Amino acid sequence: MMFRKALGLVGAAGLALTLGPVVQPAAATPAAATAACALGLGSWDSSSNVNSRVVTATAPPTVSPALQTPDVYTSPYAVINPTSFTAVPAGNGRTTRSGKVVWGAGYLMESTYTIGSDGKLVGTPVFKRIGNGWGGRFLIQSQYKASATSKPTRTMLYSQDMYGKFGRWTDVGQGFRNTGYVTGMSTMKSFALIATTPTYDMFLANNRAGGLYTVKIPTSVPLKPVITPVRTSSWQTFEQLVAAPCGKTGSILLGIDKDTKTAYLYAVGHANGASTVIKSLGKAPGAFTDWEHFRFTPAYDPLNGG
Repeated sequence: MMFRKALGLVGAAGLALTLGPVVQPAAATPAAATAACALGLGSWDSSSNVNSRVVTATAPPTVSPALQTPDVYTSPYAVINPTSFTAVPAGNGRTTRSGKVVWGAGYLMESTYTIGSDGKLVGTPVFKRIGNGWGGRFLIQSQYKASATSKPTRTMLYSQDMYGKFGRWTDVGQGFRNTGYVTGMSTMKSFALIATTPTYDMFLANNRAGGLYTVKIPTSVPLKPVITPVRTSSWQTFEQLVAAPCGKTGSILLGIDKDTKTAYLYAVGHANGASTVIKSLGKAPGAFTDWEHFRFTPAYDPLNGG
């Protein structure tokens, strides 16, 4: 299947890029040639279709035609705030996707469905209710696995409410328990997970003033984020950031501007504050008109970008 094959490109070596000049709106720093990596981009449109595309880190970026899956969610805007979804082979060209969404009046649901190679549903989607009182501006799941064959040793959810209060919830085996809130991040617009380790998670986040930051969150209690500037200007344009691993210690970062329906792709080196290498790969072709974007991941998804 096209989508599954494209996911296999992530981290592929030997396909060097000739990286072009900096592309606005976000400033980038020249970097060495980067191996071609790929980001499995999912989205929801206003007709309740789930669309999947592959954004590949060529220069300029390339974007595959959308594979469309209708009828997963029964009405436009019935669900919000998707986490990343795993996309794993299910035999006979089929793929099973699974992730979390917020449904209706704040119900947290585990959403699982299977598609054929044509993108159409196979069987009936399954929705498992986890809890109530969810909502906010986004929902991000972090899950750490030591290896492809090991079970996850921790699963955490992060969310930010409309007033900027940032919270974390930890899977304790019988549901998620809140393990901390912090204030002071109300100007942040979007968070993209770039690292999961046994002891911390790390995000790239942009704010309304144009800054780009790493937000390192130790797994310890209480919740104490460590925020470090990466760039100080020109990142305010993006309403959403989506990241995928690239190489052993880097990431690719897609910035989506919902006002202009455009997106720009960046190769990001290992996060190291203002010394972090960021290279613009250019504007992604096509219009990014869908109203929610998220990432499709393999079952084992090591994130080592920070």
